[in-house]
Amino acid sequence: MTLLRKDVFKLAVPILVEQLFVMSLGMVNTMMAGHISKEAVSAIGMVDSINNIFIAFFTALAVGGTVVVAQYVGQKNVKHANDAMKQALYSTVIISLFITILMWVFRDSVISILFGSADKTVISNAYTYLEITLLTYPLISISLMANGILRGSGDTKTPMKISIFMNFLNVILGYLFIYGIDIQNSHFHMNVPSLGVKGAAIGIAIARITGAIAIIIILMRGTRLLKLKNIYNFKFNSELLKPIFCVGIPASIESLLFNGGKLITQIFIVDMGTASIASNTITNSIANVLNIPGNSLSIVATALIGQYMGRRNTEEAEKCLSYIIKASTVFLSVLAFASVPLAGFIVSLYTQNTEIIDISVKLLKLNAIFSPLWAISFVLPAGLKGAGDAKYTMITSIIGMWLFRIIAGYILGIPLGLGVIGIWLGMYIDWIVRGILYLLRFNSGKWKEFVLIKIESPKKVAQLKA
Repeated sequence: MTLLRKDVFKLAVPILVEQLFVMSLGMVNTMMAGHISKEAVSAIGMVDSINNIFIAFFTALAVGGTVVVAQYVGQKNVKHANDAMKQALYSTVIISLFITILMWVFRDSVISILFGSADKTVISNAYTYLEITLLTYPLISISLMANGILRGSGDTKTPMKISIFMNFLNVILGYLFIYGIDIQNSHFHMNVPSLGVKGAAIGIAIARITGAIAIIIILMRGTRLLKLKNIYNFKFNSELLKPIFCVGIPASIESLLFNGGKLITQIFIVDMGTASIASNTITNSIANVLNIPGNSLSIVATALIGQYMGRRNTEEAEKCLSYIIKASTVFLSVLAFASVPLAGFIVSLYTQNTEIIDISVKLLKLNAIFSPLWAISFVLPAGLKGAGDAKYTMITSIIGMWLFRIIAGYILGIPLGLGVIGIWLGMYIDWIVRGILYLLRFNSGKWKEFVLIKIESPKKVAQLKA
């Protein structure tokens, strides 16, 4: 394996820094919630399992914009890249507004149906948190699509700066609104009451509003390749929307069904008690930080493979994706095993509850064993999507989740009595299945046959490859 590929690390380093801040500050938020009460962290974890379905959906929808812009940039067709950006942004806003209205109407029913068996205090906190955070869905969709498009164009520094700023703002406001503050002297008096779970929701909402406004202003001013023009003059262009949705729709369906399956496993955990819910939330938070290199390289895989496929350089696309998979596996393995001796200390930063610490430490040790499989299960399909092979990744993801993770998790967790550990073992079985299927696809070379956007002439292809 080549020790260093400049094209990979040029994009990866800013994304890695961004992900480090995002995930680390997310951990701080979870810690703050954990110190309110175990009911608070459980409520936020439950609602975020719903919110994350939609965040993942918008992220997947943004993949369509990322890939199409990346392929046009690979062809050096800046005009079509800008046109595709505008089509993608307006489409995601319309879709997200529809989802927000639908969720607002059915918000109470969603909580009651999914988590009705939870403690009454947990349920009350969950209602509060969902009512505020669901209103930010359109803002999330704008930020995710815009960030994806910028990365597709090769600009990973702008999304990094905005995400870091957003997350710092979220932590500061979260602390302020969760715990309250009372500063008084002869010239000044500021009193913010302690709002608990509501404060956590308000903090994240203000941060998302700020982030969405910032990214739109940047696009309107223009970057090196992209500029959002004539925002009040728009009409849908089916020629550009077709390739965007050709990738975005399968990716979104995959995301909905995958995260819907995760929600079902979350429901299994709800019936296991508050300690299991809290342990699952805390361990997920820690695992997400350990997985920063994997997530970063997944984003890079989509953008870079998109650019190589846009200029029809399939040989370099294959070499690049192979390198990214190997690099991801090494990074994830090292971090996962390094976390084992520190597991107890890390979990104690979230809570002092001995039962929760015991369960969480066991989950982190289990995670260390299976983490090396994550790259072929998630980084590899991210690269396949960059080539336009979104339908295969969708079908594979559905098979892994619905035929293996849910069924195995239920059997191991409930009838066999392994509890939340059984649910996580079901997840790892899913990783093994999907990893094997993705490797078979990669080795077959069929993903290199996709033509998502057409190039003007054979002469142009030769020029771009040169």
